[in-house]
Amino acid sequence: MLITLTTDFGLQDPYVGIMKGVIAGINPAVEVVDLTHGIPAQDIMACALTLRYSIRYFPHGTIHVAVVDPGVGSPRRPLLIECDGSFFIGPDNGLLSLAVGDETPAQIVQLSNPAYHLRPTSVTFHGRDIFAPASAHLSLGVPLDAFGERVENFIRLAIPEVICQGNEITGEIIYSDNFGNLFTNIEEHDLTGRPGKCFEIVLGKIRIAGVAPNYAAAGAGDLVAVINSWGLLEIAVNRGSAQKRSGAMIGDTVRVIGLT
Repeated sequence: MLITLTTDFGLQDPYVGIMKGVIAGINPAVEVVDLTHGIPAQDIMACALTLRYSIRYFPHGTIHVAVVDPGVGSPRRPLLIECDGSFFIGPDNGLLSLAVGDETPAQIVQLSNPAYHLRPTSVTFHGRDIFAPASAHLSLGVPLDAFGERVENFIRLAIPEVICQGNEITGEIIYSDNFGNLFTNIEEHDLTGRPGKCFEIVLGKIRIAGVAPNYAAAGAGDLVAVINSWGLLEIAVNRGSAQKRSGAMIGDTVRVIGLT
């Protein structure tokens, strides 16, 4: 059994280490993988996207714990979701939804049984007091129904839709990584039938001719567009930051315009 941790806690504070300590105190044998603790603070969509494009690389039965929780201590529900052979634990604020996608969960459980919480339970650190203990007990084989009552739904996020109209595709920036690479919601299949450099990618005043096979196809410091490891159209700068170069923000429009 494997547990992954995804948070916006960073590594400067002790929060991640404390969660690992709680897990080890319940199940010292379980392996814990840090997926990332560099999610931008309180950025639920960034966390949801990170999970969506990462879980495929983990084995069947992995428990994914995600904590980006600006509503901690509020009435928002702590959830455990079983879907397609994996388990997802975190707050019901949408961050688990993109990982589930269009699949129908086998079970959704509200983590309401205090027997599987740390006591006393803080109103500010459910990662330590609810989510970490739940993951550790689950890894020991505690059945899902023991953690609380079943629920029928959960909050869902949606990746913005790509608009295709005539010879133009309109999308937007949905994520920026640590290198300043700008991920769009335009997928590789959206560009099918538009070979080579037969189109321009437009972001504000930036115009890039076609999609390159890799970053190195551009000179050092030059802008380039690639299909990245998530299968998305990405705007980058070879050995630089496209985010700093462009000043682009999440939600900014990206257009792919066919050339005649």
